[in-house]
Amino acid sequence: MVTNAKRRTAVAYFRTSSATNVGDDKDSLKRQREAVTAYAKAQGLEIVREFYDAAVSGADAIDRRKGFTELLAYMEGNGARTLLVENASRFARDLAVQITGHDLLKERGFELVPVDSPNHFLEETPTAVMVRQILGAVAQFEKASTVQKLKMARDRKRAATGKCEGRKSFAETHPETVKEAKRLARRSPKTGQRRSLRTIAADLAAMGHTRPNGAPYSAQSIKSMLAA
Repeated sequence: MVTNAKRRTAVAYFRTSSATNVGDDKDSLKRQREAVTAYAKAQGLEIVREFYDAAVSGADAIDRRKGFTELLAYMEGNGARTLLVENASRFARDLAVQITGHDLLKERGFELVPVDSPNHFLEETPTAVMVRQILGAVAQFEKASTVQKLKMARDRKRAATGKCEGRKSFAETHPETVKEAKRLARRSPKTGQRRSLRTIAADLAAMGHTRPNGAPYSAQSIKSMLAA
């Protein structure tokens, strides 16, 4: 259970797009930190950690950013549920990335707050609704395409080998056992006699080829191996 103290904590996320804006002599990070700190102070929030992605494009998916990945891991274990950013574009400049990133955080129980407009992600604008619908349609299309590609691959394999789906046969999972069983089933070059199925099972057991419980294979199992 999250305590009241933990509800009043937050983490801060900063990002700069260009390497030319990275450095102590640049004002991008300083401006972001000042805005986030001022908001946290006004709201009675304690910023417990800061995370920074330097020279990372705002169009990059959030799960491809080192700093943001570390942030998620920290929040999962820390108990802080509020994430502060200077503005929505600092989180992600691409609208689709903004929405999918916000939805991911929301599913995990985290609140994303752009301090220049705290209600930004709470407002269901027509644009946001449209983007979600488009992303949903794209995801559905990609899933259907993947299913179709897998089916075509299975059909090709079935046409080439005669088999594709279902559980693997014993011969496929225990090729050495089947190989030895067939070897033992050959006629003796000296006597012309064949071993019985039970004798083959006993010989296999002596070689270490047994059922999972350590018992020899049954005569019917040996018959199936020979027919494989």
